[in-house]
Amino acid sequence: MKLAIDAMGGDNAPEAIVEGVIRAAKEFDDLSFVLVGDKEKLEPRVGSQERIEILHTTEKIEGTDAPVQAVRRKKQASMVLAVQQVREKRCAAAISAGNTGALMASGLFGVGRIKGIDRPALAPTLPTVDANRGFLFLDVGANAECRPENLLQYAMMGSIYAEKVWHRKNPKIGLLNIGTEPGKGNDLTKKAFQLLSEAPLNFIGNVESRELLQGAADVVVADGFSGNLVLKSIEGTAMSLMSLLKETLSGSLYTKVLTGLMYGKLKSLKTRMDYSLYGGALLFGLSAPVIKVHGAAKCEAVYTAIKQAKALVEEDIVGTIESTVLDADHTWLHNDAK
Repeated sequence: MKLAIDAMGGDNAPEAIVEGVIRAAKEFDDLSFVLVGDKEKLEPRVGSQERIEILHTTEKIEGTDAPVQAVRRKKQASMVLAVQQVREKRCAAAISAGNTGALMASGLFGVGRIKGIDRPALAPTLPTVDANRGFLFLDVGANAECRPENLLQYAMMGSIYAEKVWHRKNPKIGLLNIGTEPGKGNDLTKKAFQLLSEAPLNFIGNVESRELLQGAADVVVADGFSGNLVLKSIEGTAMSLMSLLKETLSGSLYTKVLTGLMYGKLKSLKTRMDYSLYGGALLFGLSAPVIKVHGAAKCEAVYTAIKQAKALVEEDIVGTIESTVLDADHTWLHNDAK
C-alpha cells in the first residue's frame, strides 16, 4: 500500500512529517510513501529509506491562503499534488497537516464526492474519560450550514467507520443538541432527530455538549458550525486547564516537589486530552481516503494518522459507504428522504 504525504503542510513541516513517515515505514513493511515537497529539504532527512520516494515541488499552500483560490492557482502545491497521486491511482490515500479548507477543496476537485453523499464532513476522533474509547465527531467545520439529510448521511458514515475500524458492534449514534429531550433544538435538529429515529442505526437520541467527553456516544453528528464551536471550546478548555494546573503546581517549593513526583501521571493526562494524537480528521464523503492532521502535529500525530489511513484502506471504508448509499433498499439515505 502506498500513501501520499504532503510534507510541506503544517507548523512543524517538514521535520515532524518526515519523522512520522520514517517511524511508520520501519513498523509496517507493507507500506510505502510518496513525500511531496522540496527535495532539497527532504532528502537529507529521508536518507536511504527504500520505501520513501520524493515528489519534488517548492510550491505550498499557506495557512493564510483563501482555500479555493489557492487550490486553483497553486497547481503544483504539495497538498494538491498529494491528492492528485490518489486521483491518478498511484496512492491509496493522502495525508496533510496543511490548510483545512484547501485540503477539502483539493479533495472535492481532485477525487470528488461519493455518489449520493451531498456534502463531505470533517471528522476527528476526540478523547473521553475512558482512555480506551474515543468518539467520532462530525461535522466540525466542512459545512457551516446543513440539511437534516446531511446529518443522516454523516451518521451512516460514522457508524460504518466505528464498526469496521474500531470494531464496535452496533455503535451508538448521538445528535448534538441543547437538550436530551426529543423536542429540543431548532428546525434542523428536530427534523434530523426524526430521520435518525427512522433509520436502521443505533440512534440513542440527543446528546448535550457536556456529555461528549463522558463517552455518551460512539459517533456524534452536528452541523459544521455547531461542531466547530464545540471542538474549539473543548480544545481551548483543555489548554486552559493544563495552563492553570501548571501555574498552580509551580507556585511553591512544596508544589514543585509534588509536581516532580506526579510528573508521569500529569504527562499521561496531557497526552490523553490531546485529540491530535488520536489520528487525523477524516474527510468523510470523498471517493478516496483523505486525512487532515492537526496543523501543530508532531511525529506521533503523523504516525497515528498513517495507521488510520492504513485501516481505512484495508477495511475499504469508502467502498462500504458507497455501496450502502447506492443500495436501493436503503431509501432512508437518499437525498429525497422526508
